[in-house]
Amino acid sequence: MPITPTYPGVYIEEIPSGVRTITGVSTSVTAFVGRTRRGPVNKATTIYNFSDYERTFGTLWSESSIGYAVRQYFLNGGKTAVIVRGHRTDGDNVAALQFAPDGGGANIFFEAANPGDWGSELRARVNYDTKDPSDTTLFNFRVKDLGTGVEETHRNVSVASGHARHITKVLEEDSKLVRVRTIANIRPEQTPAPVGKATNFEDVNGDLSNAIVATTVTNGGTLTQTQVEGSGSTDPKTGIHALDDVDIVNLICIPPYLPNSEGDVLNGDIDSALRAPVLTYAINRRAMFIVDPPSEWDEKGDPIGSNGIDSVAFAMSRDANAAIYFPRIKFADPLQENRLVSGVPCGVVAGIMARTDAQRGVWKAPAGIEATLRGVPDLAINLTDPENGALNPKGINCLRSFSGVGRVSWGARTTHGDDVLASEWKYLPVRRFALFLEESLFRGTKWVVFEPNDEPLWAQIRLNVGAFMHNLFRQGAFQGSSPRDAYLVKCDSETTTQTDINSGIVNIVVGFAPLKPAEFVILKIQQLAGQVEA
Repeated sequence: MPITPTYPGVYIEEIPSGVRTITGVSTSVTAFVGRTRRGPVNKATTIYNFSDYERTFGTLWSESSIGYAVRQYFLNGGKTAVIVRGHRTDGDNVAALQFAPDGGGANIFFEAANPGDWGSELRARVNYDTKDPSDTTLFNFRVKDLGTGVEETHRNVSVASGHARHITKVLEEDSKLVRVRTIANIRPEQTPAPVGKATNFEDVNGDLSNAIVATTVTNGGTLTQTQVEGSGSTDPKTGIHALDDVDIVNLICIPPYLPNSEGDVLNGDIDSALRAPVLTYAINRRAMFIVDPPSEWDEKGDPIGSNGIDSVAFAMSRDANAAIYFPRIKFADPLQENRLVSGVPCGVVAGIMARTDAQRGVWKAPAGIEATLRGVPDLAINLTDPENGALNPKGINCLRSFSGVGRVSWGARTTHGDDVLASEWKYLPVRRFALFLEESLFRGTKWVVFEPNDEPLWAQIRLNVGAFMHNLFRQGAFQGSSPRDAYLVKCDSETTTQTDINSGIVNIVVGFAPLKPAEFVILKIQQLAGQVEA
């Protein structure tokens, strides 16, 4: 604020520069929704490597394909993933930890933190070596997951109402294994003498007096569209709408959850009716939906025929925010002695996008000889050039196998990239770059809200947005040899009229000349005849 001079001397006043740095958002945070063996249900959990996935959601599982997709994502260069576990309850899928006083009937005391048969491996003990032996409400609670070896100790907890370390609150905040289901009296006078600091968790069958044994449960049933699609109108939000709690999502993958006719989930499908709501959600989040090819698009199927890309089932998948890749891939399955199995390519493709974004930028097409499919020794169908030539104009991105190069992504179109549609969002990198600009400018211009709507504000907007665009120009993100040819930022009395000002509106026009991939490289070769003297 201005300084009022009151004495002779030097005064210092800091003048705002008007510079507000706009930072580009991430471009490859990938969401996976599906069935896992363990982990929180309908809660978006961010992970940064496959080890994080295994700790939270369990190892690879033959009844689910999501673990394989996540593994392939990180193998191919992915950095950040968000996992949402869907679960269909068939009866009681939460393991109960039962305490048997004096060898008599069981009092249910604890339960597994989340559903699944993993809870059957839980073992727990209590002892009373507390900080205050005179406090008869205190005890120590120890629990171990025999499946993973993870062990927790919660000391000086109590079942007394209003206690600062009430067992219910402590487990909710600190435990990843168990929760309180009902409260039971576990003081020594109602059980055989405690064994003190028991450490032999595995030896529970011989002495149940000081061990709580988990009941046997199932993993629930096969998911349906209801569990995956979920709802955004309830709290907590379910299915894909659990992603509402995540700051940003760029790519969405729905690995198969329905087994095929042979009972194979890895080579299964999703409900065809699910594509439309997932795509709608992706559009609302400025994200891309990576669509997997149906299992019926095999050697006998036709991606362009009655069940292909032009069918009614795929009509709602025709959008700039979706991309489909064909064919399916083959990879080694650790659960089947590393024999090759077929599966969907969404995890591999998302990883390639993340890798390309980090190495070249989101404006570079995630395709070409650099876009190798890591961990993919073969494809379900090896396409020829004529077959590729029939699929590419329909907006189907092909995965190809080339001698000396290996398996690569060989297409960069959205599902709106059919030549017949003549869409401005024909190419995947153009659409993804536009989404990147939209999200970055949306977040980077929020400071404008409630500022005085006049030329000083407009000048600041032009300065900050222009600086952001110029930085991208220097990185080679636009066409054109000069900034004038590459982009424009306009915010003045022409874009914002007096009527807009009276309505509290400021209009910013940002245009850019996108880089489009060299999809067709044509070499013109001419043979020169020997020089003829005139």
